[in-house]
Amino acid sequence: MRLRLTRHGVCIPGFKAAGARSGKYGVALIKSEAPATAAVMLTSNKVKAAPLLVSREHAGNEIFGIIANSGNANAFTGEAGMRDARSMCSLAAELLGGSAENYLVASTGVIGRRLDLARVESLARRAAQSLECSPQASEAAARAIMTTDTFPKLCSVEAVLEDGKRYHVGGIAKGAGMIAPELRHATMLCFLTTNARLERDELEEALAGAVKQSFNRVVIDGDTSTNDFVALLANGSSDCEGEGFQEALNLVTQTLAKSIARDGEGATKYIEVRVLGARSDAEAELAARAVAGSNLVKSAVFGGDPNWGRIVAALGYSGAELVPEKLSLYVGTKGDERRVCLVKEGKPLAIEGTQELKAAEEVFSGREIYITAELNLGSGRGEAYGCDLSYDYVRINAEYTT
Repeated sequence: MRLRLTRHGVCIPGFKAAGARSGKYGVALIKSEAPATAAVMLTSNKVKAAPLLVSREHAGNEIFGIIANSGNANAFTGEAGMRDARSMCSLAAELLGGSAENYLVASTGVIGRRLDLARVESLARRAAQSLECSPQASEAAARAIMTTDTFPKLCSVEAVLEDGKRYHVGGIAKGAGMIAPELRHATMLCFLTTNARLERDELEEALAGAVKQSFNRVVIDGDTSTNDFVALLANGSSDCEGEGFQEALNLVTQTLAKSIARDGEGATKYIEVRVLGARSDAEAELAARAVAGSNLVKSAVFGGDPNWGRIVAALGYSGAELVPEKLSLYVGTKGDERRVCLVKEGKPLAIEGTQELKAAEEVFSGREIYITAELNLGSGRGEAYGCDLSYDYVRINAEYTT
């Protein structure tokens, strides 16, 4: 199988999309040209937004599409919020066909406030007029669900099999803040599509695997949202079984996850942490998340300060087994084109007056920082993706509702 990146986004062959915005409100529509099977994953937060609960009810049905809004989370809104979420599904059915039970619904924005349904309806009707299968339509849908994001997040691939048959996987996502590790499921809004032919159990297993190696590795600020939601629709319109589907889906979700990390609220730098040689993959993931989520590490990266002691401290409190005398620590640029050893088997190298410290300062002054920790205790491997912590993060969240 050969994978080729394409420009379709969520609008792979067999799917259409559209989006419309007005101020802070936006509405995205995604329509499957054939009835689709769905797999969904929800936030681990015990407060789950009404749209997620409705989508969970509908996910076992034939799914014709998705309706999503930005500007209001419709979370912690009680029975009224459930009625509003169901009204959005009814609106999608009116505009795109089928019944309300054939649609998934999602929302993002301020928690605890009633949805402005009249505004949602107006934007949805406007979006429906431009529904099409094109990269432009996919981008419009991605922009419609943005909140504090600074750019739309899209990715798609074409899988070409040995016999010449092909299928596609695509997606759009939003997320810049209220994103944290240690989730059982998703960490933001992401809508994925494929025209491969897959059974529901295959779809659910593939989505769980993809989320584990992508979105669950992202940490922006340590907060778990009430509205985190990932949905994957498969409509089989390519008449091609999903050979190699996990690999294709992993590529799309990991690309989207790294885009989210790069666009963290107020972010100026991207951080990627790799932990090798842990006792298990689970411990490696735990250690990587601790480093990527450390406010002290994130602040040091923002300031270009190679204060690697903060990285060591985060590894030490992560919960993963650590033997200081066996630890080696590196920082570098993408592809390790410039790689600096900070600590070698427990011995600090990047100390005052050394070339190692000077080289580390140069790495930390860049826009992308890659941290590698070798624990030398086993074969476990893990990764995490994050960003720095800047003054703008505080400003954005201090003014979020005002």
